[in-house]
Amino acid sequence: MAEITLTPMTRQLCHEFFSGFENDADLFADMSKFQKYVYAEERVNAFFEKQQAKDRIALMVLLGERPIGQIIFKQIDERQRECTLSIHMQNDQYKGKGYGTRAEQLAVEYALNELKMKRIHADTILKNKRSQHVLEKVGFRFVRSDGTFYYYVLER
Repeated sequence: MAEITLTPMTRQLCHEFFSGFENDADLFADMSKFQKYVYAEERVNAFFEKQQAKDRIALMVLLGERPIGQIIFKQIDERQRECTLSIHMQNDQYKGKGYGTRAEQLAVEYALNELKMKRIHADTILKNKRSQHVLEKVGFRFVRSDGTFYYYVLER
């Protein structure tokens, strides 16, 4: 089996990822907003540009050389040494096989060891049980719920 690795997001990898992306109903609290994802070059370019912000680091999850997920560290606060983690896998073909768990393990190691973060935040939609399970599996602890999201934290 090919190894899961993380690499910096490039425009090309971003386009490869989104060309096979499928929306996941578990990521929508309001199902009236759910719609099938349709690849659009200009929308992917805009997404890529947004990831270049000073308070973000965007990585791609690779299976061998194929981008199957994305990791975004956002709201990076270097003074407080904390950030928020976001992960999305490309489609159901890559879910439930341990790839997301391994990607999150690598992301946590990266945030703690490379970025020197002391606290990593994450959240999930209430109905996204798979994401909640993975967060807890890699060391996050449940903090609170606001009726729409569950909030988690991992502290060094």
